[in-house]
Amino acid sequence: MSTFPLSFDPATVPTDLWIGGQWRPGSTGNQLDVVDPSTGKVISRVADASIEDALAAVSAAHEAGPDWAATPPRKRSDILRRCYELMIERKQMLAELISLENGKALPDAEGEVTYAAEFFRWFSEEAVRLNGDVSVAPSGANRILVQYQPIGVSVLVTPWNFPAAMATRKIAPALAAGSTCVLKPATETPLTAYALAEIYREAGVPDGVVNVITTSKASATVSAMLHDPRVRKLSFTGSTEVGRKLLREAADQVISCSMELGGNAPFIVFDDADLDKALDGAMVAKMRNGGEACTAANRFFVQEGIMEAFSKGLAERMAALKVGPGYQKGVQCGPLVNQDALERISTWVNDAAGQGAEILAGGKAPGGDGFYYPPTVIRNVPTDSPLVRDEIFGPIAPLASFKTEEEVIVKANDTEYGLIAYLFTEDLARGLRVSEKLEAGMIGLNRGLASDPAAPFGGVKQSGLGREGAHHGILEFCEAKYIAVTW
Repeated sequence: MSTFPLSFDPATVPTDLWIGGQWRPGSTGNQLDVVDPSTGKVISRVADASIEDALAAVSAAHEAGPDWAATPPRKRSDILRRCYELMIERKQMLAELISLENGKALPDAEGEVTYAAEFFRWFSEEAVRLNGDVSVAPSGANRILVQYQPIGVSVLVTPWNFPAAMATRKIAPALAAGSTCVLKPATETPLTAYALAEIYREAGVPDGVVNVITTSKASATVSAMLHDPRVRKLSFTGSTEVGRKLLREAADQVISCSMELGGNAPFIVFDDADLDKALDGAMVAKMRNGGEACTAANRFFVQEGIMEAFSKGLAERMAALKVGPGYQKGVQCGPLVNQDALERISTWVNDAAGQGAEILAGGKAPGGDGFYYPPTVIRNVPTDSPLVRDEIFGPIAPLASFKTEEEVIVKANDTEYGLIAYLFTEDLARGLRVSEKLEAGMIGLNRGLASDPAAPFGGVKQSGLGREGAHHGILEFCEAKYIAVTW
């Protein structure tokens, strides 16, 4: 444990499974280590759920379903609003906890808590605006009445990089729609999920409506839930590889799936861009959460006329970032999440440099305790390098130049992914023209940050299915029922 003074005692965070409104140990009797990435040391241990525990959580969610679905929208709205208020009241504690188990810098963690809480506020408002519609059939024979009903028990699987926001982005719309859920957070960052479970309880979420389990057997446990006929929804955030496997599993029971998968975001800078604006945007798009984000800028394409100035400016800014334990004040870039991530990043950068790529900043792990890698800028990376083809998930910015608008559109779209793309230009017509041609579900036009609970978050191609946030998010947890009626 770090000696840095926290505003709370991490030992007070629950570590058992949250099932049916009760804290209970896992039936395996085992526990999972939670490691501080800043030191590599164990900070806590949480329960390890069995398949039986997971199915018990499904049972709890199923039993709570009818009453929650029948709860008036205004009451559901008030409970969600209270979840928002409690998260904001405990922002400092939650941010420190996120930083402790995830490694991200405290300002990033504070931003995540605000963002995560906002999903409860947004969907508290959507809960009372889930309107259907009535129309006359074109033949005139009957009316067409459409209403939205809760989809039912939902399995939510979330990653470690945003342990609060990825959970609330799913739980809030599920509850707003009247559905119940079982959350399986990542084993790297389970404490945040359990701390939030206490908030749901205090806010008045009824027993069984939200259940939280951690397990070392994620594949088998999730598979068992997806083969339970009481489960009707899967919402997953994670890698495309795992997403493909879960889609196959979900097919056996024809379960509705929402998938927020990997990204390989292009960041395009045209010659006419405002240099400072573009650099500001690059730092946000690349270094939010230390680059460990599916929305992180992954490939930088800079037009020839501005390449030197942009390269120099980005290298200076990246090199100036303070690296250290995320929960220490003043730190701007924390460690990677684990040793595997550190070794992967190091190998990719070394391989690219060995093939002639030029390192302008960073480029070498410091060694010692913790999983640190310095913010790195690398130019002229080979097109077949994993730094270009795969999702980096770290503080590495590979740069490449381009000549024409048509050329960069082809390069930007040359990936199986299509989550988000960024572009900077002072020519609005060009910006909108290129935005329409980029194969991505979201575009940051002269902005390095696009995520917003009020906006539909999601990708195209192999970056996912469905949308989270906005009005779209609540519909993911609903079934549209059509009633043909004559009066």
